[in-house]
Amino acid sequence: MAAGLGVARPVLVARLLGLDAAGALTSAHVRAGAQVGGVNVRTVWRWLEAARTEGRVERRPRPRLELSDRDWEVLAQAGGNVAVLHRHLKGAADGCEVPSLASLYRVVRRDVEAGRVLPDRALVRRAREEGDMRQALADLALAASGGSAAPDGAARRRPRPASPPAAGRASGEGGVVAGVVLPAGARLVRTPPVRAVAEAIGQAMAAEGAVCVFGDPGRGKTAAVRMALAEPPAGWKATWVPVPVRPSVAGMRRAVFEALGLPGRFPHTSALADAAVAEALGQARVLVLDEAQRLPGPCLEYVQSLWDHPGTRITLVLCGAGSERALARLPQLASRVGAWQEVPRLTGAQAATAVTGFHPLWGTVAAADLAWIDRSCAHGTFRTWAALTTHLQNALLTVADAAVDRALLRRLFQRIAPPQ
Repeated sequence: MAAGLGVARPVLVARLLGLDAAGALTSAHVRAGAQVGGVNVRTVWRWLEAARTEGRVERRPRPRLELSDRDWEVLAQAGGNVAVLHRHLKGAADGCEVPSLASLYRVVRRDVEAGRVLPDRALVRRAREEGDMRQALADLALAASGGSAAPDGAARRRPRPASPPAAGRASGEGGVVAGVVLPAGARLVRTPPVRAVAEAIGQAMAAEGAVCVFGDPGRGKTAAVRMALAEPPAGWKATWVPVPVRPSVAGMRRAVFEALGLPGRFPHTSALADAAVAEALGQARVLVLDEAQRLPGPCLEYVQSLWDHPGTRITLVLCGAGSERALARLPQLASRVGAWQEVPRLTGAQAATAVTGFHPLWGTVAAADLAWIDRSCAHGTFRTWAALTTHLQNALLTVADAAVDRALLRRLFQRIAPPQ
């Protein structure tokens, strides 16, 4: 047979049907059609039969093979090994048809090329090994103080003992605030942005809703949230969930499980893990996800599923520079956010008031010099003020006869500012 001319099936079938309606269709027409279409003669006869009986001139549409989020979790845990996913599907088939290994390879390649992110094999393996080691240490009770056995001889997960307050820990109006480290002698200050964050979180807790705390790096978002939740109301608990770098849904599920301090080993199936997490979240709890800008769409969907679960009572706080842009990737979750609380830069007057309460060193500096420091270096960013406080303390302790003047401050500015 000569090479086909590439005539489309609908055009060819329509022409043959026209001849058939006129009573002029012959086998020669079908053979010629097969030649110009580049197909077998029997194929053309099947096309004609489908057009006569079904009215269909196009190829019958095939269902598009899709992998579920659970399948992608298995693939991520296997480091991208499609053969492991195929064995998992065969083991869980329960009489259902399982796609072939070649089909799974095509689907994974198609979705990855379309933008689906598959975690790096080495990173997944390293995270799994580190998690197994942490779990083994917890089961052996080596991470806890003392060596007494658990009840009934069973090894149980024990919470890490809280470290005693040390010099440099943040203390302010609410006493020690875990997770905030400040220069020696410094104390937390409730600036207007801090009070606004506390008000937004309080309103979200009243409605068991969600709040997004965002703003440029260094403005004090995390410190503001920690101050607001340092002493939660009676009946409430605050849980900080560390967001992994390049997280997967499986990694987020484990991070929530461990942040809640649930007993026993991490379950081998997602259903058991979700059931344990949902039960723990049945009590009123604030779930804080710091660095939420790292969360991709599937992880945000998992967080939303926890919040939407009928048995949970969660106030969701998503915090981080760019967290508002991350939420924009999942409109159904963004629409549920009751408060979008930005932490802005401090104005010159706010910065002068805040830093004089922040550390006694700044109480001796003239108001004009404080305004000059903020205008020249800090730009209303509290993290820069904290770093400058540390450098100034060190300079006064190590340099004989050092005085807080603009010459010294200019030298400290150069240590803080990144190289151009």
